[in-house]
Amino acid sequence: MINILEFELNELKEHFRQREIKAFRAQQLFDWVYKKHVFSFDQMHNLSKDFREILIKEYTIGLPVLNQLLVSSIDGTKKYLWDLYDGEQIESVLLIHKDRITACISTQVGCSLNCSFCATGKGGFARNLKVSEITSQILAMSAEHGERIGNVVFMGMGEPFLNYDNLKKSIHILHSKEGFDISKRRISVSTAGIIPGILKMSEDFPEVVLSVSLHAPNSEIRDQLMPVNKKYPFEQLINAIRQYNEQTGKRVTIEYLLIKGINDSTENATQLLKVLKELKVNLNLIPVNPVNPDYERPSVKHVAAFKACLEQGGIETIVRHEKGTDIAGACGQLKNQRN
Repeated sequence: MINILEFELNELKEHFRQREIKAFRAQQLFDWVYKKHVFSFDQMHNLSKDFREILIKEYTIGLPVLNQLLVSSIDGTKKYLWDLYDGEQIESVLLIHKDRITACISTQVGCSLNCSFCATGKGGFARNLKVSEITSQILAMSAEHGERIGNVVFMGMGEPFLNYDNLKKSIHILHSKEGFDISKRRISVSTAGIIPGILKMSEDFPEVVLSVSLHAPNSEIRDQLMPVNKKYPFEQLINAIRQYNEQTGKRVTIEYLLIKGINDSTENATQLLKVLKELKVNLNLIPVNPVNPDYERPSVKHVAAFKACLEQGGIETIVRHEKGTDIAGACGQLKNQRN
């Protein structure tokens, strides 16, 4: 079966032309799927009976199957466990804000990077997600929740830049007016520091928000937390962020987990300030979530002092208040197994 969700509009038009199906049928299908959220060919009443029979026989609109839905009693965050066609599983999260709804979606089944603070990597890496498996998370969440999703963050399971081609095509579909029609400024991609991906993104998607998980003020501490630092060392990563700034003129969001006794000292704050002050960045401080039992959150007072040090040095800094912690839906807590 051919999955309609694998195509951009122009690709589907060309596919239909090769099959001697009129190209406007592709536009009709996109309208049903992305605008009306109708996923059954039988219900697409403006398509001819003959064309619907071809679609039913040879095509599919492949959505993931909902295995489990958890809703936070604290903030209404929703976490979805999806079953994929081959028996693999992924999780994605819907963040409910007063003024917006944000989908946090996955790009891989598991993750190969094995960061010490993240649950996803503990289960290992299985495979990359297809384009259809990436975008269908948003379609399925929107259908379940009953409202349009206007913001997307690639911050779920996996490293987006290790599935770059499918990430790139997914962003095109998310942004296109015929697809999800989401502004590129409302799309964010988070990387653990894959330098080639950062440089590609500066050329392909300068308007999309780039987030870099730094989590350390120097290479020594980053080595302890993130094995990827051995392949893409701290100093080279900082230089790549500088190149991104110069290429795009855009700021980069720096994500920094605060872990008691590891990277949260006054000295660490001073080191981080020295690294960041020559860059165009915003800083998100994230008190570590309960994943690794060896890691604890600093006190609120300690977090505030760390924040003050960076702000006094001119770095725009916020403390990110995590959503969905009670359902293991917050940063670093997603995993590809049943709870």
